[in-house]
Amino acid sequence: MEASLERMEKTFDLLDEKFSTASKRVSPLQSLSMANKALETRINRAVSPALSLLENFKLSESLQHKLLQISTKLQTQKNPEKRLQQLVEYLDCVDQLNDSINSISQECEPTIQKLQEVIEFLSRTKATDQFRILRLRETLVTLKALYEAEVDAMRFDGLLDEALLNLQDEFEFLLLQLKHGNIEESNRDEVEEEKQEMVREDCELGSELEVEVLRRISETLAANDCLDICIDIFVKARYRRAAKALMRLNPDYLKTYTPEEIDSMEWEALEAAISLWIRHFELAVKTVFVSEKNLCNKVLSNIMEGSIWPECFIKISDKIMAVFFRFGEGVARSNKEPQKLFKFLDLFDSLEKLKPEFSQIFEGEAGEDICLRYRELLKLLVHASCKVFWEFGLQIEGNQDAFQFSQDGSVPKIVRYTINYLKCLASENYSEAMVKVLKTEHIWKQGILAKPETDDNLLKDAIFNVMEALQRNVESKKLRYGDKVLPHIFSMNTYWYIYMRSRNSELGKLLGDQVMKKRYKVIAEESAYMYQKQAWGYVVRFLEREEIKSEKKEATGVVIRGKLEAFMKGLDEIRQRHRSNYSIPDVDLREQIKEATVKLVVNAYTGFVDEYSNVLQVKSYLPPESIKGLIEQIFDRGYGEGNVNVKRRERDLRDLSRRRNSSSVDHSYEMKDLGRFI
Repeated sequence: MEASLERMEKTFDLLDEKFSTASKRVSPLQSLSMANKALETRINRAVSPALSLLENFKLSESLQHKLLQISTKLQTQKNPEKRLQQLVEYLDCVDQLNDSINSISQECEPTIQKLQEVIEFLSRTKATDQFRILRLRETLVTLKALYEAEVDAMRFDGLLDEALLNLQDEFEFLLLQLKHGNIEESNRDEVEEEKQEMVREDCELGSELEVEVLRRISETLAANDCLDICIDIFVKARYRRAAKALMRLNPDYLKTYTPEEIDSMEWEALEAAISLWIRHFELAVKTVFVSEKNLCNKVLSNIMEGSIWPECFIKISDKIMAVFFRFGEGVARSNKEPQKLFKFLDLFDSLEKLKPEFSQIFEGEAGEDICLRYRELLKLLVHASCKVFWEFGLQIEGNQDAFQFSQDGSVPKIVRYTINYLKCLASENYSEAMVKVLKTEHIWKQGILAKPETDDNLLKDAIFNVMEALQRNVESKKLRYGDKVLPHIFSMNTYWYIYMRSRNSELGKLLGDQVMKKRYKVIAEESAYMYQKQAWGYVVRFLEREEIKSEKKEATGVVIRGKLEAFMKGLDEIRQRHRSNYSIPDVDLREQIKEATVKLVVNAYTGFVDEYSNVLQVKSYLPPESIKGLIEQIFDRGYGEGNVNVKRRERDLRDLSRRRNSSSVDHSYEMKDLGRFI
């Protein structure tokens, strides 16, 4: 066993010696193997990007050939639908070419860096000969030169750049092709309301395919550093289309916009221009700008996370809105003539009704300036409307000679104008807008926290102020008459006119029936009483009998005939005054006055004649029916209600007057001659 162990020990020693020798011989090979693996890894890291770069170069070349083919087809294609489809293919190819060039641009620099690392490694480790390292260095230099020159040329001077220019032209062409339809039809007065609603709902420009192509072009241009050009093309093209659409309405009136120019316009022309402005402004907002906003949103919403399209829409709208605003501002700043109030209210009412839609269309930070100018125009109209209305009351009270003075006691023009003016203001067409104006002004003056007046009270108080100014004007005019009867005729005519023209209207309902009766009807009735007292009471006083009773019996006949003569003379005088100086144009009022006068005079005359018929001969005085006829002729003359004998009766009365003035004519003959007038 010991001998065996010794042999085994010698054997193990021998083996150990052999393994040590083998290990020393294998160690260099192991180092070489590890070096080869490291070299392989570095070479693979450099070759893989290089192969990918080569593939992208090949893809870019094939895409350029495809782009040329599609471009040739586009130039010859006449069918719009097919042309749009080919444009989609063209855009796909451009996007792919752009991606390929971007990949080349992104991969070139890492590839060059990796090759640089391999060359440095080989030079340091001397893993290959100098000839191969030299060839690698030459390849690296060539690749750097390609990267610095060719890649930039592919992006900025090559076929991609030409394709982007073509897309800009196509973008502008397509934008100009999208036109607003039905805008002329919607401007006609005869268009039914249903048809107008259809026009408003049809606010889409272009087909889905056209919009899709425009969207793709905008995104492609934006992705290739052409965003500014894209926006500029879009804004200019759509502004031209929107402006041309509105120009089809022939808004020549918009050329006149300064207050001085507007003041020099004829009122009919200005009235028509304001009406057109209201219609055109509403049409522009509800149809044209809604369409443009929808188009902006669909085409440009994917660019810069949707932050760019609102600004583009405002750029399109701003110049057009500025033209509309300056006309409205010029009207609001023009002279505050009374008749302009209703057009101011029309403008204000249209803007108020349009406010929700306007705010929605021009919402956001981009539309703040337009919305601000919109509110400024509303503010100007509120101030203008209030100023016109308050100055109207002052003009009525202060300017006594502004309207022709009625010499015959008829209703003056200022009263007719004012009542019609206020009736129109109190009507459904204008009362709501006027209330809003007054309420807005009240809030501005008193503050939001002030106790608000009710709508009816605001308008009622405002109209009462004008009515009181009118009443003061009327009372002032009464003092200018020299005749003692005319002021009462004037007052009766005027206040009766105010009451009758207002009582069954919205104006009368607003002021109240009791107030109208107290302020105007009662005054008219009192004036009618005073007229009858001053004009006809004077005549009736000649028939008073107290004086006759005090006379002696033998002188009674003379006194009675003298009174009857004075009565007929007074009747003739008042007839002459009514013919030349007095006027009661209202038919109902005239009939009532005639009836009351006939009752007063004829009753007094009948009683006088009946009592002294034994003294008077039958042929020496007119019967009561003739007196009644004469009085009726006084009120019917000149109003289309007289009979065929009026001229003859007037001629006979003139003859009677001449005979009465002659001292040689006997009174008994005069009274006898009156019988011919029957």
